[in-house]
Amino acid sequence: MENQMSKIDTALAKYDLNLSDTAVADAVAQIKAEKLSGNMTQDVKKFLFNCIDLTTLATEDHDRKVIEFTQKVNEFSHTYGDLKNVGAICVYPNFANTVRTALDVDSVNIACVAGGFPSSQTFIEVKVAEIALAVANGADEIDIVISVGKFLDGNYEDMCEEIQEQKAACGKAHLKVILETGALKTAKNIMTASILSMYSGADFIKTSTGKQQPAATYEAAYTMCQAIKAYYQETGQKIGFKPAGGINTVEDAVMYYSIVKEVLGEEWLDNTLFRLGTSRLANLLLSDIVGKETKFF
Repeated sequence: MENQMSKIDTALAKYDLNLSDTAVADAVAQIKAEKLSGNMTQDVKKFLFNCIDLTTLATEDHDRKVIEFTQKVNEFSHTYGDLKNVGAICVYPNFANTVRTALDVDSVNIACVAGGFPSSQTFIEVKVAEIALAVANGADEIDIVISVGKFLDGNYEDMCEEIQEQKAACGKAHLKVILETGALKTAKNIMTASILSMYSGADFIKTSTGKQQPAATYEAAYTMCQAIKAYYQETGQKIGFKPAGGINTVEDAVMYYSIVKEVLGEEWLDNTLFRLGTSRLANLLLSDIVGKETKFF
């Protein structure tokens, strides 16, 4: 235990975790004032569409509904052949095989929330089993939630060990780690949780489940991107970023793009390193791109 804690302490000591909430808010305001309007272009909107994790995580989901949801993605490639499709379809783990069977588009990944989503309040054995089953059934990506309670209690060791075990269960699938930033509240907490998640094996860090408010915010995104930048400078590893929850407008999406571009640079403007967790945004972006109201999805 002491050895693991000393490793965590050593890892955290390499980073400046004391971000000021006020400074973060000021930086976000500056990006919005200086960069947002210039990024509201057709090319940016097309890129953002290709970054969407098209998501259905409803209590009412069933096989037929998920098949129809997936078939819309198939149809998109035929109807809008000049546009790149969404980045992934995101579903509960019991629907991984349903999507795999119905999906005809090679460029679209299958993502599953797992590991006791959305609260992460279950046994680690259950989390690992759920992930392993999702991957066995076709998931390319796994979205988990950190043990927020453990983090807030200062139990970084157990939180990190859980992420490491879940990462191992992913095999070749990518692991996206959700911080639930609305529960973490401060920039310092978000920065610390970001570093710990990346240290523990996250391929992506993600703001929110969408099940708790506040969900994604510009300030949380800015802080997480700063953490990704610092981690890259320290380790040489590029970790992806995914805002999710409450992304309801095209302006929201372009603002997240602007934050990533300003903090991390154009190297991160690729859907292997940047995703948006949303569904309602797909029709809004598509409407802007084609120039008329479109309710395709």
